Amino acid sequence: MRASRVSEKIIEGLLWLSAIITVLVTIGIIWVLLSESVSFFSEVSIIRFLTEKEWTPLFADKKFGIMPLVAGTFLTTAIAIAVALPVGLTIAVYLNEYAHARLRQIVKPMLEILATIPTVVYGFFALTVVTPFLQTLIPGLAGFNALSAGMVMGVMIIPMISSLSEDAISAVPRSLREAAYGMGSTRLQTAFGVMVPAASSGIIVSVILAISRAVGETMIVAIAAGQQPRLTLNPLVPIETITTYIVQVSLGDVGHGSLEYKTIFAAGITLFIFTFALNNLSFWIKKKYQEKYD
Repeated sequence: MRASRVSEKIIEGLLWLSAIITVLVTIGIIWVLLSESVSFFSEVSIIRFLTEKEWTPLFADKKFGIMPLVAGTFLTTAIAIAVALPVGLTIAVYLNEYAHARLRQIVKPMLEILATIPTVVYGFFALTVVTPFLQTLIPGLAGFNALSAGMVMGVMIIPMISSLSEDAISAVPRSLREAAYGMGSTRLQTAFGVMVPAASSGIIVSVILAISRAVGETMIVAIAAGQQPRLTLNPLVPIETITTYIVQVSLGDVGHGSLEYKTIFAAGITLFIFTFALNNLSFWIKKKYQEKYD
């Protein structure tokens, strides 16, 4: 009995230590981002950072408007969600309502394997397969473009939406499904008229988490979307995202401590604010709209 209590105390201590390390690492990351960003904004005003329409800090004529990078990030994320949401939700409904239990046990882990593929592989797939295919359908499509990068990003986050949405639908009480069948509803009407609305809070959270994943994606956009910061919503031309720019500057060609070097922290704090807001929004939606059943 005494040995068991000692073991529990050791495990409790290790869990507490893990939590403290996590909090300290998070505080350290935020401190680095804030301290370097303050140094950047002491030389470049926030108004200039938010209102200029060009981002050329590595050129002789330097412009520090973050909006082209934000527009590129928004564009690729929107394309990714447009691909992943209908496909992922359809897969979730099929696995929950139509698939045999044995088939569900096989297909769901196979889908989640997609999430384990290195993103650099997705990037080269977008550049060497998807872009040439799309160019046969869209002659004006550039070799580097937001469309193919966004579409492949959508394929990458399908497992996140389908798996989390399927879990949310599975959590809906069986009594609701049986009540719908009792009212004469078909399987399709039950799925999309009862089960999906009842699981809507979980589905929305899965989509917001997928958006956070897409916003932070680096390799696919770095390889397939080009590195041309451009304030546009045209998916057929090269663009640059926030993560791509951070990779570009972090390669070592820019002097450490220079204003150009500090721009990666200004871009990083912008990305951090976006993902932090999205994660908190998903938490708020889950708490506010989560259905509780007896």
